[in-house]
Amino acid sequence: MENEGVKLYNSVTQQKEVFKPQIPGKASMYACGVTAYDFSHLGHARAATAFDVLFRYLQHLGYEVTYVRNFTDIDDKIIRRANELGEDPLSLSSRFCEEYLVDMTDLQCLIPTHQPRVTDHMEQIKDIITQIIEKDCAYAVEGDVFFAVDKSRNYGQLSGQRLENNRAGERVAVDSRKRNPADFALWKAAKPGEPSWESPWGPGRPGWHIECSAMSAQYLTFKFDIHGGGIDLIFPHHENEIAQSCAACEESSVSYWLHNGHVTNNNEKMSKSLGNFFTIRQITERYHPLALRHFLISAHYRSPLNYSVLQLESSSDAVFYIYQTLQDCEDALLPFQEGNQKEAAGQNGNMVPIIADAKKCISRLREEFETKMSDDLNTSPLLTGAFQEALKFINGSLGMLKKKQQKKQQLSLIRSLTEVKKEVTEVLRILGLFPPCTCAEVLQQLKDKALKRAGLTEDDVMHLIEDRAVARKSQDFKKSDQIRTDLSAKGIALMDVGKETVWRPCVPVEKEEKASTVAEEPTPPPQAASS
Repeated sequence: MENEGVKLYNSVTQQKEVFKPQIPGKASMYACGVTAYDFSHLGHARAATAFDVLFRYLQHLGYEVTYVRNFTDIDDKIIRRANELGEDPLSLSSRFCEEYLVDMTDLQCLIPTHQPRVTDHMEQIKDIITQIIEKDCAYAVEGDVFFAVDKSRNYGQLSGQRLENNRAGERVAVDSRKRNPADFALWKAAKPGEPSWESPWGPGRPGWHIECSAMSAQYLTFKFDIHGGGIDLIFPHHENEIAQSCAACEESSVSYWLHNGHVTNNNEKMSKSLGNFFTIRQITERYHPLALRHFLISAHYRSPLNYSVLQLESSSDAVFYIYQTLQDCEDALLPFQEGNQKEAAGQNGNMVPIIADAKKCISRLREEFETKMSDDLNTSPLLTGAFQEALKFINGSLGMLKKKQQKKQQLSLIRSLTEVKKEVTEVLRILGLFPPCTCAEVLQQLKDKALKRAGLTEDDVMHLIEDRAVARKSQDFKKSDQIRTDLSAKGIALMDVGKETVWRPCVPVEKEEKASTVAEEPTPPPQAASS
């Protein structure tokens, strides 16, 4: 089912445009991946999650999607890091490509249709450079090949940058051999001790920009629908991609250029120089990957996303509430599973009607989800509003199942709960927040992470619960209250349910005052840059 109302913000026109694929029923998209020389950080996680949500939503709408996300597995930074570690550059980049894939699996990012690596596409890269030279848009100098920006008629169409400003973001210093200082490398002559490949211009390796033009053309042709990446890639990377692709093929075109915003730390852009950013792995060591993904989609993908421990704690708490609600619903429906649920689903096509409140919940959730997602993937409000109302409906209806009521009313409630839960689950699935494991497993994993952050074990908490019970029994309420308060400050909430006391994770009270860094985290190492 194609939805003609889906709008995407196009960085070229700087406005939202209705998505119309070049081939009806099919969508083609390319997203710049990582330069693999270290563990990936939150900026990489945000880009990957944003385009994974787009991938999932286009599939949900019925499109056959071809999604390409590349790896840069050879460049100056990889060589430099490998030399520092005394490791082969290709071995190092291969290792961090695999580590990135582990992080993507943790974050519930679907596997793209293709994940090309630069070193596997040298022939395609050399071919496109040859095409550009033949069009008189590039020139060779002492084994290097430079793109002649003066030959690009519409240079600056994406970024609005003038040619003389083509400095920021370049990975190479100005070279006096260039005809124009803004000219950029398509092929770099080999230096002693560096990996190199044979070419018509001598041994060497590709420049940064050309790899994406070659690989996108290889898997999507020169004309495709969507090209995505971080906002920092608009200039010069994506601008140069456009120039060189159009030089190689006059009909080259990308219909929609999409860019995600920066991740900031207390409103400052995360950067190596400030030492204020974290790897994905550092975060998921202490927080459930679902909590991190929830946090990443809590703001519109084009907006800056401000990282703080408090926001991550809030996302963790929200995910726990979602899965506790789903688990409670499963538990409540379990006794009716074999007989009444099948009966509620209807015999011979005669389904028991769902109650009016449930119908309203489902209708509002569907409408809000489709409306917001079709408005340039506005995920920010999706887990509030109608979604929260659906969770409240489930929680408010569970007690009714245990009460005596007419058979028809009971069957109607069973079907209502089943259908609302199904709708909630579908929203989570499309947003990538519904993993393959059970709700019970997710809840246990969230509790394990909370214990780790609190520096406690399950036995520690149970002993404190016992101490509190003894204190209450002896009417030492000061001590019992102190135990509860101390645990709450560590992110452990105690709840008295009848005669039993249970615990669940919560947002630590003191976190509001310490929201700038991850507690007890080591200073993060330098990170891999987006390609």
